[in-house]
Amino acid sequence: MQRNRPFLEKLYLFLKGLTMGAANKVPGVSGGTVSFVFGFYEELIYSFRKVNTIALKLLLNGRFRSFYNYINGQFLLLIMGGSIFSYFSISLVLDYLLVYYELYVWSWFFGMIIGSIYYIGKDFGDWNFKNTTSLIIGASVGLGISFLTPATENDNLWFVFICGIVGVSGMTFPGLSGSFILILMGNYVLLLIDSVNELFYIITNLASGNFKVLSDPIRVRYLKIISVFTAGSAFGLIAISHVLGYVLKRYNQIVNSIIIGFITGSLGIVWPWKKTVYLKENGTFLIDKKGNKIVENYQRFIPDLTITETWFAIFYIVFGIGLILAIDYYGRKKK
Repeated sequence: MQRNRPFLEKLYLFLKGLTMGAANKVPGVSGGTVSFVFGFYEELIYSFRKVNTIALKLLLNGRFRSFYNYINGQFLLLIMGGSIFSYFSISLVLDYLLVYYELYVWSWFFGMIIGSIYYIGKDFGDWNFKNTTSLIIGASVGLGISFLTPATENDNLWFVFICGIVGVSGMTFPGLSGSFILILMGNYVLLLIDSVNELFYIITNLASGNFKVLSDPIRVRYLKIISVFTAGSAFGLIAISHVLGYVLKRYNQIVNSIIIGFITGSLGIVWPWKKTVYLKENGTFLIDKKGNKIVENYQRFIPDLTITETWFAIFYIVFGIGLILAIDYYGRKKK
């Protein structure tokens, strides 16, 4: 049974959801890491696990209040509401910053991930052989993912549904970036930029009474894509949460070791000093159907310490670490 939360706690949950949603959209950053650091990860997994046959029976029998209480509805509405709202607000700001201040944004996230590794690992305790091996495996997989070559865009609806299942992994598994996985699958721009922008356009037009927008085949195509992607994400959230809930209960330390490993490995993805490498064939850049150059991967390099820009980036790394340490300090003081 869910408890009644005071207004400030509800506001904090919404803001945490907002932060998690923004993190989910940034390639290389995991919304699950945000939920882990902000202390609501286990409640999130627990709540998604409550979406089961019992919840379905309550819903079909018209016991809506019982259904709402059973699935911890208030918590899910606040977290998921904040997460969805971020796609039309804070995520747009991040998109802008990544275009014009890319190095500093990556530096900030790099610092926050370093701080998160400390935050999660400081109270772990028992680093025996099994846990250390799990950490190494998690870090190796996380690092290995960062060197994979992205596929090309695919708008087949079955593939889009699978993208939804896989893409939502960043919310349920800390350290695994769902948005970066979507880049590897070739559908990041289609699903998290183009479709979201089109959905916003459709909603605003419908709200103003312009229903002609639904007769535009291009808009309808994007509406189908975002609907199927959302359905896949919802299915993935519930399915992955049930699996994670089961293994967390029985293999808590091993799973947490793998999570810390994944988060450590993700540092390879968000390394600030990198440049985009595009696919070429016979010396010519390959172009997708929208006229954009196809990304192969990123070429990472050691920064030049003699330029001012590098020291600004290092400042943002330290700032990111400090932000997580401040959250840790606030949390301990609150207890």
